[in-house]
Amino acid sequence: MAQTKAPTAEELAAAGLTLTIDGEVARITLSRPHRRNAMTGRMWTELARIGHTLPQAVRIVVITGEGPTFSSGIDLDMFQAGKVDGEPTPFTLLARDPNSTAALDQVIASYQEGFLWLRRADIVSIAAVRGHAIGAGFQLALSCDIRILSDTAQLCMKEPALGLVPDLTGTQPLVELVGVNRAIELCLTARTIDAAEAAQLRLAERVVADAELDAAVDALVAQLLAVPAAAARATKELLLQAGRNDLATQARVERTAQLARLAELAKASAAPRRP
Repeated sequence: MAQTKAPTAEELAAAGLTLTIDGEVARITLSRPHRRNAMTGRMWTELARIGHTLPQAVRIVVITGEGPTFSSGIDLDMFQAGKVDGEPTPFTLLARDPNSTAALDQVIASYQEGFLWLRRADIVSIAAVRGHAIGAGFQLALSCDIRILSDTAQLCMKEPALGLVPDLTGTQPLVELVGVNRAIELCLTARTIDAAEAAQLRLAERVVADAELDAAVDALVAQLLAVPAAAARATKELLLQAGRNDLATQARVERTAQLARLAELAKASAAPRRP
């Protein structure tokens, strides 16, 4: 299998993204402010490329939007042929071809890759949300481990109102966070919730004044980096398993993880120090 090449700054810009990497911290910005950071298939596939090619040193990934809006959701021009540069055959045309199911499934799977990597155990992903996070934008925020919201944030799962379903990996975290009944209500009414309600529903780890959002994210990043990388990864791996394991299984994997950490610490303490 050919190795994925890291996207260039020019390729990212063409997809409406910017990426900066400073040591252990990567910052991804949705950069289509003229479209309120509406998302396209090209944006999602470039997000996947970022995830597949991040330097191993990166531990924290912060995602935000340029301007006052995180993302207004899918760019509806994707449903019209030729309206979005660099996009494949629009969904509506694919759907009319009864032989296109497999191809369309593959396209959607490639888009989902732009969201799935944010759950990796070796990174902590943070969504810094101000303004609207609609549909695909909401699902991108849900893909992250931690969401810090500006008090201007407005969240909405819009897809059902457009005759679609949420298909960018957002349904599982939504149900895990708010429960199936509330998830049904939010999705099937497609209503917008503000930052205060989002916090009440556990959709935000923290809500801050809009002017304080960047500082709050920076403070969180500093706190996360203060924890040793190996311990952070092992702990996240445990937490990701906890919801699907019974207590006896979880106790066993905790023991296994702790033995591995103790062995690594003992090895490090026994290593000769350089003069």
